[in-house]
Amino acid sequence: MKKPRIAERRKVLSFTPVYDLETNDLLGYLGDLTLQGALLVGEKPMESGKNLTLGVEFREASEIPGKRLTIPVHVAWCRREEHLNYFNTGLEFLEMTESNKDLIEAVLERYRFNREIPY
Repeated sequence: MKKPRIAERRKVLSFTPVYDLETNDLLGYLGDLTLQGALLVGEKPMESGKNLTLGVEFREASEIPGKRLTIPVHVAWCRREEHLNYFNTGLEFLEMTESNKDLIEAVLERYRFNREIPY
């Protein structure tokens, strides 16, 4: 039985591209994010069990403009999204540097404010 996820995931509200840094290919876009990993939404399936290094581009209109997250990941799973031509891929971060942690925490803090429900 799998361990339940402890970290709350935050949905990404802007198109944040994710690249394979070895091939420089666009893999898709960030779907959600935690300090432990991320959800990638892309047009092509990814091989489960594979390790690679990703570049996540936070562009000018994004939450943290002009920043790039470079991080090694493990592809935990990949599933086709029901009734759509997209694949959801679960990524686990393999190494967390202090600068990557700071960047991810800044993104998560930004989403905390965006997710509040107005009364």
